[in-house]
Amino acid sequence: MHNHLLNRRGFLDQSRSGLAAVALASILDSQDLLADGSVSFDPTAPFEKRSPHFASSAKNVIVIFCAGAVSHVDFWEYKPELIKYDGKPLPGNERLISFQGENGALQKPLWEFNRYGKSGKMLSSLVPHIGSCVDDICFLHSVHTKSSTHGPAENLMSTGFNREGYPGMGAWVTYGLGTENQSLPAFVAIEDPRGTPQSGPNNWTNGFLPAAFQGTAFSTTRPISHLTPDVNQPADGNQALAVLNTLNQEHKKHYMTDTDLSARIASYELAAKMQLSVPEATNVDGEPEHIHKLYGADSENQTKSDFAKNCILARRLVEKGVRFVQLFNGAYASGGKINWDTHNSMPDLVPGHAEILDQPVAGLIKDLKQRDLLKDTLIVCCTEFGRMPMFQVGNNGRDHNPEGYTVWMAGGGVKGGFSYGATDPFGYKAEVNPLSIHDVHATMLHLLGLDHTRLTYYHNGLQRRLTDVHGHVVHDIIA
Repeated sequence: MHNHLLNRRGFLDQSRSGLAAVALASILDSQDLLADGSVSFDPTAPFEKRSPHFASSAKNVIVIFCAGAVSHVDFWEYKPELIKYDGKPLPGNERLISFQGENGALQKPLWEFNRYGKSGKMLSSLVPHIGSCVDDICFLHSVHTKSSTHGPAENLMSTGFNREGYPGMGAWVTYGLGTENQSLPAFVAIEDPRGTPQSGPNNWTNGFLPAAFQGTAFSTTRPISHLTPDVNQPADGNQALAVLNTLNQEHKKHYMTDTDLSARIASYELAAKMQLSVPEATNVDGEPEHIHKLYGADSENQTKSDFAKNCILARRLVEKGVRFVQLFNGAYASGGKINWDTHNSMPDLVPGHAEILDQPVAGLIKDLKQRDLLKDTLIVCCTEFGRMPMFQVGNNGRDHNPEGYTVWMAGGGVKGGFSYGATDPFGYKAEVNPLSIHDVHATMLHLLGLDHTRLTYYHNGLQRRLTDVHGHVVHDIIA
């Protein structure tokens, strides 16, 4: 085959576009249009508070991530047709094959639904405490996702992509807004007392954003290691730190574009501040007795008590100005024993998970509201996907369902006592006003005063976004 690049005329012809690209890049660079991202910040002070794109309702976020996949048809979305057709095949999908294989007949909710609040919202009888908060909650019943595997689906919910290496929601938010409190981490991940979620730290990674925006993981059961100063530290230790800081600043002048170096120094400075701030912020046991009772932290169920204390910790952190808290309910794959992945034994396992979730989360909503913090704090309760409206063949549990499920929000400027969208009459597929994960993320950012199309960071030749090239704001749910 004739290769035009092997002759002079062909070579010059093909080189024109390359030379033009070089010239364009030079012009854009001279005008600062090839900057790393859309947010200007001092890498030596990455957490300084920054202004949003526009006036916002929410200032802080608490994401409650129910790892393992909560069944929307058993908890959040009442489906009378599912009850009516119980024991019959799903019309049009009589032999539906899903993640683990063939599904059986339709299975009605395993627990009764009750009507709650002035709005009369129907929710499972397993979550009466959350039911008492429905007039503050906005339910999104038509969310769908791209993966039916836990790890990739967790990644997608937390980072906007099902692959690893992309920044978490909290990293994007703190990159865009900084934080109110310079003595605590801007982004905190609170792991479930039973263990780490399936995708682990990828849920709170900084990805390709500067290293400073990675989440800091700690909880009431897993405190930050090595935080207490050495008791043998000499009395003039502060003077030594001051000299070290001077040397660091001089060294940094020679590497001003090295964000990793700046982040490392900033992290050490933050760590020094955290020796005083974190013990005080995590002193959940110092809360009054009525607060412990409100959250259920006085429960004899140790896991519920520990999760309740994590919920109190989440409130204390946003109260002190932490921008983003990701609070996990449920751990890694375990046959449904320590997370919501109940392919089997749903009647035995799910009530225990519901008990751990219900009162602590309701206590968090009520506590924020009584402190006048709910209007400024966006609570998002999510999971990686839903579950099928039928049992798996040979099992008494539901398989993964990425086609439709529920995410709910409270506070932060959303309408309370409101439901948006719906799955089909049986709860299988998002049908009315379907919402992608990108739509959920775009709406969260909007409530924080951030335009998801303008919050970008340059990586591998592209201006990357949390919402990729997708997403629209769901204005109908905004109060």
